Amino acid sequence: MSAQLTFRDVTLGYDRHPAVHHLSGEVAPGALVAVVGPNGAGKSTLFRGIVGILKPLAGVIGLGDLNTRDIAYLPQTADIDRSFPISVYDFVGTGLWRRRGIFGGLGKAEQARITEALAAVGLSGFENRPIGTLSGGQMQRMLFARVLLQDARVIVLDEPFNAIDAKTTADLIALVRRWHDEKRTVLAALHDMELVRVNFPETLLLARSKVAWGKTADVLTQDNLLAARHMCEAFDDSAAPCADTPSQAA
Repeated sequence: MSAQLTFRDVTLGYDRHPAVHHLSGEVAPGALVAVVGPNGAGKSTLFRGIVGILKPLAGVIGLGDLNTRDIAYLPQTADIDRSFPISVYDFVGTGLWRRRGIFGGLGKAEQARITEALAAVGLSGFENRPIGTLSGGQMQRMLFARVLLQDARVIVLDEPFNAIDAKTTADLIALVRRWHDEKRTVLAALHDMELVRVNFPETLLLARSKVAWGKTADVLTQDNLLAARHMCEAFDDSAAPCADTPSQAA
């Protein structure tokens, strides 16, 4: 089976300053992959390269037969302008833009899909709420609803469970498992090592460059986590270590 994503000696960065160095490896179709590492390890940078926001400084990210419509991207909530005057319903509806265009209009079928996506993430009744009034957990549910509408073959989630409550995390993990069961390819940047161990069969441990990549149990060893911390500290003394205990949700 050919790879869904291929990284061939990829270097990514900003203003010619590399943040991810010489990454090589493959993601198989239908894989469920956690990307972990200390703060500053390059996880978000890697994801921006996958979805085409960043072009590699060197090397190649191979997408096989994918195009941009086949990849759904959930950014960190910090990247969302919560002050933008848009309702939850309209924001989720933007998940249809790639297939229908910005001015494609919403027929009854599309309106039904938005309603179903909101129900799937537990946001029925929130349709007319401005997005700026949502809590952190409600915001993540809304972002997941938009991803649902995109019906993508590859789903890229950047810190999807950061600073949300345990109930929201459990509900959204169930959606991730549903996507995996549907043979979609899912990559998620995560900090909670226990969450990764329980739910993600494959892990990439990143610290500006690849520390280890493979079966989660083989990757998340104390030696590898310590190596990742030291590698990132060589670039940034303030980099936080990978936590080896479950995070406490706010």
